[in-house]
Amino acid sequence: MGDGLPFILIMMYLDATLPPAALTSVPAIAKAAEEIGFSALWTTETQHDPFLPGPLIAEHTTRLQFGTAVAIAFARSPATLAYTAWDLAQASNGRFILGIGTQVKAHVERRFGMPWPDSVTKKLREQIQAVRAFWHTWQTGEPLNFRGEYYKLTLMSPFFNPGPVSNPKIPIYIAGVNTGLARLAGEAADGFHVHPFHTPRYLEEILLPAIHTGADQAGRTHDEFSVSTTAFVVTGPEEAEFVRQQIAFYASTPSYRPVMALHGWEKAAEELSHLAARGRWSEMPALIDDRMLEAFAVVAAPQELPAALYARYHGLANRLSLYIPFIPGERDAFWSALLAHFRQVEEPGQQPAAGN
Repeated sequence: MGDGLPFILIMMYLDATLPPAALTSVPAIAKAAEEIGFSALWTTETQHDPFLPGPLIAEHTTRLQFGTAVAIAFARSPATLAYTAWDLAQASNGRFILGIGTQVKAHVERRFGMPWPDSVTKKLREQIQAVRAFWHTWQTGEPLNFRGEYYKLTLMSPFFNPGPVSNPKIPIYIAGVNTGLARLAGEAADGFHVHPFHTPRYLEEILLPAIHTGADQAGRTHDEFSVSTTAFVVTGPEEAEFVRQQIAFYASTPSYRPVMALHGWEKAAEELSHLAARGRWSEMPALIDDRMLEAFAVVAAPQELPAALYARYHGLANRLSLYIPFIPGERDAFWSALLAHFRQVEEPGQQPAAGN
């Protein structure tokens, strides 16, 4: 991968995020996302299961890639992830991307009722390996024989084997904020979902070098990997208020503090954690000053936003989503202008393979 930036990411594709909508709304949203020109449609695990929209997206589109950004890994077994991803890859002719993340200890234990591991990176690495072990067995017919610290998987009789599919190479992206998961992504995954709580400096100086280190240790090259990021954008006062709230919320998470520390904002992060612990949410956005807002978000007039987004992320990521869900009929002119700008400035190329 050479000197300079860890990855020379030339092409950049604009993706959309599915809103937290009822399943009955998914077909129309997916069709509209494909028609307007998005490259992929991502689902999240907030108010709904992230996998259930998948069959509807697959059925009602023909070119649109789709995936989870993210499904909570530690809320599921490797077998559950493997079966679901295998079926979605088959149903979509290879357009599905499995995106997984760890969440934080409180949510895994108190929302999902699952154990938190002693080592997050060790368990997630093993989970990825175990999922791929299932896929290898199903595709080749070889016995299942995965033995690790967290999982021992040796039983796969024909009755439970779904058999081979036409597109068995399912990309796995993992998400993270800190360097441990970024290194793991470079080592073991096909892509990295950059958390919305980032700055270009943090991405360039901290995350991409960590991905580079992991890839080097595994003997991998940059063309095997994708960096997908979600950006905060501010085009007016209402968006500024909303984004300040979101930045304040994320900055209050102790494990996310390295992002603030890079910029010398540890004191603000500590105060935000103090306020969050006491439920004083309304006081938190005031601590996000204009310097912080402009570091975490692209602040621009609507007509200047496409160029500002491209300038900020070109060479740092090759998949870009906004921290705004795509809702057909809302802001259609905004999305069309954004997509038109990206098409205009990018070199002509084909739709990327799911792992790129």
